[in-house]
Amino acid sequence: MAAAWPEVEAAARERRRELSLPGAAVAERVAAGGGRLPAALLALPLLQSLELSGCAALRELGPGLAAALPALHTLVLRGNALGPAGLGAGLGGALPALRILDLSGNGLEALPAALGGGAAAEDAEPPGEAAAFPQLRSLNLSGNRLRELGPGLARAAPQLQALLLSGNRLRALPGGLLPPRTAAAVPGGAFPLLSRLEAADNEVEELGADIAALPALKSLDVANNHLRELPSALADCPRLKEANFRGNQLKDKRLEKMVNGCQTKAILDYLRAGGRGKGKAESTREEARKKKREKQQKKDGGDGEQDEVEEASKLLVKVLHVSENPAPLVVKVSPGTKDVRPFIVCCVLKGVNLKPGNALKRFLSAQTKLHDDICEKRTVATIATHDLQLIKAPLMYDVQPPDTLKVTPLGRKEIKAKDLLRQLQLEAEEQRKQKKRQNVSGLHRYLQLLDGKDNYPCLVDADGVVISFPPITNSEKTKIRKDTRDLFLEVTSDTSLQICKDVMDTLILKIAELNRSTLENKGDSGSEDESDALCGPAALNPSQNAQPMVVEQVRVVDTDGNLKVLYPSKTDLSTVSSLLTVIR
Repeated sequence: MAAAWPEVEAAARERRRELSLPGAAVAERVAAGGGRLPAALLALPLLQSLELSGCAALRELGPGLAAALPALHTLVLRGNALGPAGLGAGLGGALPALRILDLSGNGLEALPAALGGGAAAEDAEPPGEAAAFPQLRSLNLSGNRLRELGPGLARAAPQLQALLLSGNRLRALPGGLLPPRTAAAVPGGAFPLLSRLEAADNEVEELGADIAALPALKSLDVANNHLRELPSALADCPRLKEANFRGNQLKDKRLEKMVNGCQTKAILDYLRAGGRGKGKAESTREEARKKKREKQQKKDGGDGEQDEVEEASKLLVKVLHVSENPAPLVVKVSPGTKDVRPFIVCCVLKGVNLKPGNALKRFLSAQTKLHDDICEKRTVATIATHDLQLIKAPLMYDVQPPDTLKVTPLGRKEIKAKDLLRQLQLEAEEQRKQKKRQNVSGLHRYLQLLDGKDNYPCLVDADGVVISFPPITNSEKTKIRKDTRDLFLEVTSDTSLQICKDVMDTLILKIAELNRSTLENKGDSGSEDESDALCGPAALNPSQNAQPMVVEQVRVVDTDGNLKVLYPSKTDLSTVSSLLTVIR
């Protein structure tokens, strides 16, 4: 008789999107099931996040995972006993929504070709086929027994940003990870977005010159390996800002001292000059490389994007966990939101400086830009920002009938929700007529999201005051002002929880960029262009960095106090980890 899985049954009954199974508590049941994931998991098609870590009995995934969980975006299987064949043929098929995959701390000796296994190029995924993991951003394979990598990962995960390989048995890097030049080209080049590569504590004897073929590489860690030399091609990595070469016995003793005590820039400058004792031929080659590098940097940075990336590399935020917070904020969710706008993610952000110059205007401009871009004109998600000092906790995410719900919108007087919606619809129609369009503009498309709803969503404070009416407006009561220092951030969606988290990740990154720019420029810039604020001068001395902003975790619970969402969790902010250093 199959073992009972009440956790899985509850997830199916409540139509949960997230499921975390404590490894030690379920080990006996996993062992009884042959060391595989429970078959009951395959009956959760809505599941978006799955974690089963620390289970010594879990040896293989079993068949059917990918087909049964098509919406999965986060899969954490850390510290289990997945063996050589534990991943099957590559998680059992394509996972088009998968963004985070953590397989660290297992016993993997080889990988399927689609995950970078050491297969020959011709055995990897055919170039003409769709990528198996087109949205994968972070792959953690640390703490396994891998000896080699193959080119399949570059085709299967073209959007990969972070690849963590520390604590394996790799002998070469990049090794076979990059498809050979004779093979069919990967569209956009291999790993065009890979910015973080970690391979410390391996057996790497050779760091190949083709490392320079990773155009977005910003952080490289190859500490504690068997390297004897560093390739001069490292100096051709246009965005490399952080590199760790410590613990390698380099033949160039001057270079060995530098890697143990100097900044990355000094090391790259030394490599760029060819080290000591190089002749005229090397200098000539260096001049050619320099011109090529400057040309590429000019091309990449023509629209200011490179400046923004370089600035973001210095950004810091610190996460304050609920357990460390004497007065953590909690948001309760009523059951009625499930059929209206079910997804909400919240957090507190402290240490924002909006006083200098037009910093507040830039902040509001950045929020508007996010609404237009990643939120797709508010149709997939909506951001609301509040002055934390003006909020009376606890908060309730609730629903109310349109003729009962009252709100004081930004810049307006108190009004019933149905009347506000009617006003905005009339304004949208008037704008359509003035601009002679067939349909209302994208700015007003979000008004249709509440069509036909018997109840409207709202965030209500302890006094019963509506402080947010998504996706329509914030309240004047908690409006951000120049003297605001601490923010309460919320993101809601009727699409998915992961979209809320992705938007929140990006929002925190943008606020961190804006905060840094404000501190550097002291508000002297008269520009009202938000891009100016985010891409300012990059001449700040790292030793003069201000204290990092603090992100306080906020728990979203049901009316019985059961946890629904905790943000930021240990897997959140990973999509921006290449641009933001998170102190947890």
